[in-house]
Amino acid sequence: MIEDILSGIPLGIFLSFMVGPVFFVLLETSALKGFRAALVFDMGVVLADIVFISIAYFSSYRLIQSIQNDPAIYIFGGILMLTYGMISFIKNKRTSKSLEENQTNFEEIDEEIRKKNYLGLFLKGFLLNFINVGVLLFW
Repeated sequence: MIEDILSGIPLGIFLSFMVGPVFFVLLETSALKGFRAALVFDMGVVLADIVFISIAYFSSYRLIQSIQNDPAIYIFGGILMLTYGMISFIKNKRTSKSLEENQTNFEEIDEEIRKKNYLGLFLKGFLLNFINVGVLLFW
């Protein structure tokens, strides 16, 4: 068991520096909403990883092989991520347009950006990591 742990340490260090969509959303969340909001977002990501590890552990080898060689799964995951990006883009555009139309002062704009919805951030982290099929294939 010690050998397994020692062989997993370099992999863990490598994974902690990987750059993906979750990394950039985590940076954005921490910069705009603060440490606690980023921590809640990251807890959602960790829960998605736990779910994927459980699926990988309890599923059969044949199921993993069929997912690994099926390009339709990659296309489906890509469409889900593209849809998520488009919804986020449209939502942010509507928010900025409504703020410009109202001619609000900077305190109200800052409050709108800093508004924290911890459950929403948790679900955002979970779903953003969960729709990335590459994470399941990695685990």
